[in-house]
Amino acid sequence: MPVKGPCKNTNINLERNMITHDLRLIADAMYDKKANNVISIDLRDVEGAITDYFVICDASNTTQVGAVADNVIEKMKEEGHKLYRSQGSENNFWIIQDYGNIVVHIFMKEYRDFYRLEDLWADAPRKEMKERPASRKSPKSEK
Repeated sequence: MPVKGPCKNTNINLERNMITHDLRLIADAMYDKKANNVISIDLRDVEGAITDYFVICDASNTTQVGAVADNVIEKMKEEGHKLYRSQGSENNFWIIQDYGNIVVHIFMKEYRDFYRLEDLWADAPRKEMKERPASRKSPKSEK
């Protein structure tokens, strides 16, 4: 039976809050390992988009790219999210992690500057994900 009335709006708000939580969780995991320039791109209204959101960041070297990627995997796993696919860990220049409705891109700075992924999706809304003080992070993200 279809959901009618206030319950439908509650479901939409719950889903929106869960996505916001997941985007923030990913950003915090990135910043925990000193990633830079974290943004999210909302692709829900882009025809032909492969996911609902991108979260993109950069790091200064391959070791840091790997550390950021590992931390995102760990934090998402703690929250019960399945990593469907990951590519790029063989060289750590650009790692892509697919969580279904969110795809994470972790670049070395030079590769982000070269590929300019944000420019390919210039019409989609984007949000700069600022680093939060440790006191504002959830207790799980501080382990």
